[in-house]
Amino acid sequence: MKIAFIGLGNMGGPMALNLHTAGHDVGAFDLSKPACDKLAADGVRIATDAASCVVGAEVVISMLPASQHVEALYLGNDKQPGLVPQLAEGALVIDCSTIAAATSRKVAEAAKARGLAFIDAPVSGGTGGAIAGTLTFMVGGDTAALERARPILEKMGANIFHAGDVGAGQTAKICNNMLLGILMAGTSEAIALGVANGLDPKVLSEIMRRSSGGNWALEKYNPMPGVMETAPASKGYAGGFGTDLMLKDLGLAQENAAAVKASTPLGGLARSLYAAHSLAGHGALDFSSIIKLVQKR
Repeated sequence: MKIAFIGLGNMGGPMALNLHTAGHDVGAFDLSKPACDKLAADGVRIATDAASCVVGAEVVISMLPASQHVEALYLGNDKQPGLVPQLAEGALVIDCSTIAAATSRKVAEAAKARGLAFIDAPVSGGTGGAIAGTLTFMVGGDTAALERARPILEKMGANIFHAGDVGAGQTAKICNNMLLGILMAGTSEAIALGVANGLDPKVLSEIMRRSSGGNWALEKYNPMPGVMETAPASKGYAGGFGTDLMLKDLGLAQENAAAVKASTPLGGLARSLYAAHSLAGHGALDFSSIIKLVQKR
């Protein structure tokens, strides 16, 4: 299948490579030359721009940072035309970005008017899941479009959930990431408290992991350097999922909560903590670096 993949960051790059390795004809593009060069070294065909990337594509996949990037890519702005009018009728668009549900619905409406199928399919699983092809996809869209996409998603992920209509995938993702931000902040506080009292962070982490405080951060993504060799914390908080991206997702959750009049006090507090952490100059570090905010110096 001829696939255009736009957005080759920490997540998109490995996802595109997995599709290439699975035998699909993948054309890829990113505004970052190093990101393109890295994928080109693995044999993936790199386009000169987004418009040339989608020529003849049966499927277009995007993995972009925020709502404004997705809207500009597909619908255009005063600087560039959108891709929707340029895609072949009947093409399938899969947007894996984490954005506002309203933006997904706006792009889906434009796609439908052009005879295109569209699903929003944000992911969970981090860079490790992207590399291993074990991501979880949270899909919003009609069943027929999902079934068209399923064989492709299966090459990049291990779990595919149909959350509902267009936009539902985005809603599920912001709920998940709000909880992730909260539990990482709480886990960081608990470890920092133990260390301040002289406990070994490895021993404490294992005690909590096997006790009622056990959670995903303790299982796979410990925020304390040296505790878990594979976690970003042990690599200078490089790579992974950036603090500013977590801050963006927590902001989306708060915007959504305000729109539907839902109470999310812990989500609001987590957003404030990550905002403070970002303002302190840590926005580019992995979000688990939030432990720096509460560590005793």
